[in-house]
Amino acid sequence: MEPIVYIQLDGLGPRYAQLIRALKSAILESRLAAGARVPASRALAAELGISRNTVIAAYDQLQAEGFLVGRVGAGSFVAEIGNRITPLRESGENSLAAPLSQFAHRALALNDGARIPGHQHRDLRYNLQYGLPLTNPALASAWRREISRAAERAEFDYPDAQGLAALREQICDYLARRRGVTARAANILVISGTQQAFALASRVLLEVGDTVVLEDPHYRGARQIFSTYGARVRGVRVDQEGLVPAALPARARLAVVTPSHQFPTGALLPLARRVELLEWAVAGKAWLIEDDYDGEFRFGGRPLAALKSLDHDGRVIYIGSYSKTLFPALRLGYMVLPDSLVDAFRAAKWLEDRGSNTLEQAALAHFMASGGFERHLRRAAQSLRARRAAMIEGLRKHAADAVEVVDSNAGMHLTAWLKSGNHADCERLAAHARMRGLGLYTIAPYSLQSPSRPGLLLGYAGLPPADIEAAMRQFGRCLRETGLLG
Repeated sequence: MEPIVYIQLDGLGPRYAQLIRALKSAILESRLAAGARVPASRALAAELGISRNTVIAAYDQLQAEGFLVGRVGAGSFVAEIGNRITPLRESGENSLAAPLSQFAHRALALNDGARIPGHQHRDLRYNLQYGLPLTNPALASAWRREISRAAERAEFDYPDAQGLAALREQICDYLARRRGVTARAANILVISGTQQAFALASRVLLEVGDTVVLEDPHYRGARQIFSTYGARVRGVRVDQEGLVPAALPARARLAVVTPSHQFPTGALLPLARRVELLEWAVAGKAWLIEDDYDGEFRFGGRPLAALKSLDHDGRVIYIGSYSKTLFPALRLGYMVLPDSLVDAFRAAKWLEDRGSNTLEQAALAHFMASGGFERHLRRAAQSLRARRAAMIEGLRKHAADAVEVVDSNAGMHLTAWLKSGNHADCERLAAHARMRGLGLYTIAPYSLQSPSRPGLLLGYAGLPPADIEAAMRQFGRCLRETGLLG
């Protein structure tokens, strides 16, 4: 008589794979005891309505993995594999809690994955979330061509952890012409975006408990990274001209600044403050990270020279990213490092990921060398200029009595401060707008200290001008419906 065992296939994938999973579960959950004979292949095939060859293939695989033992002339038997796995609780949790590091606890406490631009509130008709990519079909076509070209010439060895030499040379040429930064290829480190720059800086420059200065308000991704690595994050006041150097602490290990377009207020740090900031870094032997996240997009003449162009003491680490200039899915950026830091950062990069994607680096290097990148920047700037104008005009028409707009003539967003109400009113407005299909996002999450006034961060890159005009009409309606516009 054939042994009786309850086997149920889950319907996912090939039949032999389903059978393997079902038999493994029966063995691990002790429904098939060690030494028990499993049904003959012919009998089990008939019972399940599958081919005998499928059963034989599953048995062979289970024997190879050590779950079954075959005995000539006797059949297949469950192997002795020691302690079995008890059935999982309904919650799906194992009874043993995993011991986590302090880093893991900090990471979990600061997890913000639900706020990925474009992933949050996908159902909104008009989403003004900052960080949405600028839609450009021409760029998509050009990038496909560059990737195909790079694939034909690709080398499939491990990459240089510092980055492809051709790309580093193109970055140097670009920075000299567009940002006033003189750099050698030896000082360029190609990275996987701004977040990796902050992570590498945390490991190379900081010990747990070191003080990191951030503008307040600031890019919260920086705060999350430095806090997770155990730094003491301190906010420094920002006014209409950007970071206030007089408010800097006497001592800090590192400061992160956005002098060319303060994020999120849009302020431009004047020359006198830039000099004062550099003097502070030299006096305190502190490092400055200049996050030049959208310095390419200024709509009133040439982009301003970077803070790095004034650095004669090797205290400034300059970072740039292609997430805003091209598209966020391209996880490439770069750091311009002082000579004293190159070896340590390159070693940290090598230990972390062995180097960034070589195929994408090669595609980008050729895109820059051929002039395609700067042609794209010109088209992108024209498009952003039109979208910005549509938003400013829409705010003037529909919300002028309710908001004060900070127009920095640059970037991919505007800051709008409410003329009345408090932070709770601002959150209420944002919640009401989402119910009306409009994505509004408050300034408060970008601050360590509560901002002195309630405000909104309005991104305009993700919508064409006609949709921005419609979004501003909806914004005006929401202001009236929440009592913030008479």
